[in-house]
Amino acid sequence: MASATASHPPLNSRKLLRRAILNRAFALAYACAILALFYHHVKTLLRPATAANAIAALFLLLADVVLAFMWSTTQSFRLYPTRNEEFPENLEKVVGGTGGFPALDVFICTADPYKEPPMGVVNTALSVMAYEYPVEKLSVYVSDDGGSELTLFAFMEAARFAGHWLPFCRERNLVERSPEAYFASSHRDGTEIDKIKMMYESMKMRVEHVVERGKVGEEYIIGDRERRALNMWTDEFTRQNHPAVIEVLLDNNRDRDITGNVMPNLIYLSREKSQNAPHYFKAGALNALLRVSAIMTNAPIILTLDCDMCSNDPKTPHRALCYLADPLIDQSQLGYVQFPQRYQGINKGDIYCGDFKRLFQINPIGMKNGPSYVGTGCFFRRRSLFGPPSAIVQSEIPELSPEHSPNGLIRSERMLALAQNVAGCKYEHNTNWGHKVGFRYGSLVEDYYTGYKLQCEGWRSAFCHPERAAFLGDAPICLIDVLNQTKRWAIGLLEVGFCKFSPVTYGIQSMGLLMGLSYAHYAFWSMWSIPITIYAFLPQIALINGLSIFPKVSEPWFLLYIFLFLGAYAQDLADFVLAGHNSTLRRWWNDQRMYLIRGMTCYVFGTIEYTLKSLGIAAHGFNLTSKVLDDEQSKKYEQGVFEFGAVSPMFMVLGAAAIINLVSLVQGLIMTVVRRSVGGDAEGLVLQILLAGFGVVNGWPIYEAMFIRSDKGRMPTKVTLVSAFVASLLYTAVSLA
Repeated sequence: MASATASHPPLNSRKLLRRAILNRAFALAYACAILALFYHHVKTLLRPATAANAIAALFLLLADVVLAFMWSTTQSFRLYPTRNEEFPENLEKVVGGTGGFPALDVFICTADPYKEPPMGVVNTALSVMAYEYPVEKLSVYVSDDGGSELTLFAFMEAARFAGHWLPFCRERNLVERSPEAYFASSHRDGTEIDKIKMMYESMKMRVEHVVERGKVGEEYIIGDRERRALNMWTDEFTRQNHPAVIEVLLDNNRDRDITGNVMPNLIYLSREKSQNAPHYFKAGALNALLRVSAIMTNAPIILTLDCDMCSNDPKTPHRALCYLADPLIDQSQLGYVQFPQRYQGINKGDIYCGDFKRLFQINPIGMKNGPSYVGTGCFFRRRSLFGPPSAIVQSEIPELSPEHSPNGLIRSERMLALAQNVAGCKYEHNTNWGHKVGFRYGSLVEDYYTGYKLQCEGWRSAFCHPERAAFLGDAPICLIDVLNQTKRWAIGLLEVGFCKFSPVTYGIQSMGLLMGLSYAHYAFWSMWSIPITIYAFLPQIALINGLSIFPKVSEPWFLLYIFLFLGAYAQDLADFVLAGHNSTLRRWWNDQRMYLIRGMTCYVFGTIEYTLKSLGIAAHGFNLTSKVLDDEQSKKYEQGVFEFGAVSPMFMVLGAAAIINLVSLVQGLIMTVVRRSVGGDAEGLVLQILLAGFGVVNGWPIYEAMFIRSDKGRMPTKVTLVSAFVASLLYTAVSLA
């Protein structure tokens, strides 16, 4: 239903999708089938054919209980799927022109100039600095949590280049306002285009040369101000131990572009760090930005961006304001507007499921109170980060209050001194920061936890998913990077799932059943490892030993298993295809394959690491995903070839599962032929043979990497040998038992 009155044209609309009725009917039928399956399990356990059948039935029951729980959580996304639409063309009429637009602070976070190349961060910053937004109301803050002079130098260069780039974008009304993206896609010639491209390439060359050398040479320093800033990097200045660095690179009260127009504020921040004080990874960096920006500009709207998430549409803030400025929406309840993460450079088949379509595009439309915060591409109402909607905001100093109006120049000594103070590593000690105020601590996935706590406090959110991607980032193109990233997510999600604010208890009480289940689905993501691992090994090992653990083809229970399997996959396929945006059958197949791979690797190892850490045996840290592209890896990725070049225990598990499934398929087919030739019954093995065949088809890239390929991305010989040993060990252990 569109939000419109006689005096105001609509800014947005919300429509329940027709598939909701079908989803509800199918959920009822599927739930009945699950209950029938549990009845079959209980019946089998009460009268097992052998002791081996009893043990197998117990493991299958465990797997199906977890599957049933995870299925129930997915229904929270399917019962109320909605489609939102924005009408940014009406925005100026409603707010009274661009003068009615609220001020906007943009937070961009980076942490390592070698894993997150500064030129990529620069392109992200330039793309949002060029927004079609009142320039005097736009401020861009860059958090450098690596405390690197290389990143500061890159932004000194970017500040100079912005004076040419911003008017260039305005004059040509560009849509792609990231220089790298524009020059890669534009083949037009012209004196002005060639000139700006030469300037960009010259800047890029200087920045990359400095990064390669590891320090800023004297020949690149222009002026005393830059020298004073860069001289802070002494031998005592280290990544984990350094004072706060705040540099105002552009000030809209003083700096102008080459056409004489105002430029947006550009502020570099590296918060103070000490080896004796906690720094809480990205959430700590965001809270430092939140406080420093409050002192300097205190915009009521905040956009958070990852360092590689370039703007792909200069009018994106207009779409966010279609919710955040809508007079017909209860603004005391709407906390943030989330755009989906979308990626560039994904290969045709998306072999690693880098798009994470279900996480970022499919599930959010079904979350009844609005989507979760996913760490980037999110427009926050600053007030939402300072407590529940009905709470009275309290802050340690008046300047941190959301209602505070900064008075004075952002380069003034007083303002910079106050900003330095709130960026101190001990500032949060004995305060509510990270617990009741700001971005929340307590989990490696601080974005999920922050969105979850805000929803529990009573804030609501809106999902904005335009046809043209608002932001485009870079997805990992190496399998081990993909799995390590997901393992970190699994650990952080379990930290929330088993804390005192668990979604299955605190979440359901605070938000209601459906929203609680939505957040529980993610919190217990790694539980997929239990059924996936059991079904990847148990039926196949039983098949090798000639043990039937599923119903015969002639029994009605056989059809129940077929319905449960095909029904789940058919609905998953329908969700995927209906999501649009390159939702091909090939991509869906690779998506479900990666679910199986993650279930046997990063979910398992993430659970183990979380358990060890909970017992005080081991600790984990925050590992960045590399944004540096290797030419050979890029070539193989474009060709749709899996990269297995690293020696990893996760690959050993994959290899063992692939071998077990292949051997069991061959053994099962041979047994079927032999039994039929002597008039025996092989009906009880059919489901196990089908399951092994399904595993073999999904495991084809693994077989290629183990036995066929000879390039550097093949499975290391050591991994293949260990996988074979583990597979034989499992077979021997079961046979002896």
